Amino acid sequence: MAAPLILLTGATGFVGRQVLRALAERDCGVRAVVRQGKQIASPAIDRVIASPDIFAESPAWWTEACCGVDTVVHAAWYAEPGRYLESPKNVDCLSGTLNLAAGAIQAKVRRFVGIGTCFEYDLGAGCLTVETPLKPSTPYARAKAATFQQLSQLLPQSGVEFAWCRLFYLYGEGEDARRLVPYLRAKLKAGEPAELSSGTQIRDFLDVSEAGRLIAEAALGAAQGPINICSGAGVTVRALAERIADEYGCRDLLRFGARPDNLVDPPVVIGVRATR
Repeated sequence: MAAPLILLTGATGFVGRQVLRALAERDCGVRAVVRQGKQIASPAIDRVIASPDIFAESPAWWTEACCGVDTVVHAAWYAEPGRYLESPKNVDCLSGTLNLAAGAIQAKVRRFVGIGTCFEYDLGAGCLTVETPLKPSTPYARAKAATFQQLSQLLPQSGVEFAWCRLFYLYGEGEDARRLVPYLRAKLKAGEPAELSSGTQIRDFLDVSEAGRLIAEAALGAAQGPINICSGAGVTVRALAERIADEYGCRDLLRFGARPDNLVDPPVVIGVRATR
């Protein structure tokens, strides 16, 4: 049986490139939709479609892009560190995603996999299952939750299978330098102190390569509804930082407490790997 043709958005991004790699390992054909000017290479690539702004494209544009596609994996979203949580661009991503879904329906795509976030949940619950109530508190999380809720109605009613992969705390290859793990590595490699909060927060950290594998698995599987893309284990930020520092032999450069704790951050965020 031939592997399905998959349309992948965000294929050059932090998460998307790992999804592309995982799909290539499964001998899938991939039609990549990328922003104009982006370069992409993979043995899996069937065709590259470029757009100046994929979130501004019409349903008709997406219908043509999805022609002959079995499954859509929509990994694109605005995600600039330090800005994306509060950005009004989240509304554009929401409306653009609905246009993509409308086009996919018209093209008779069989399955649609979207990418969500653990921030959609009520984080006060600590251990988060797919049954945990939603309580998004930022424009980013609210846009993701609204996308999930609308696609949950629109796609199944149109005969399209729908899965929603909620990401937890990812790190790894291609990570933006402003994020925690690259910051730590840069400072420790240079022999400079790394300023951190208390580090007592417990988080569910997952290597982005594993996240890519799990998303590819969801694309090729049959599970529908929300899926937690997580490790299922909690680690303190302090323990993570110490593990990285041990690679450089310099725990003494970790300055815990040099930055204040964010008092609105939940003390514990751990995912439970289950589907419904």
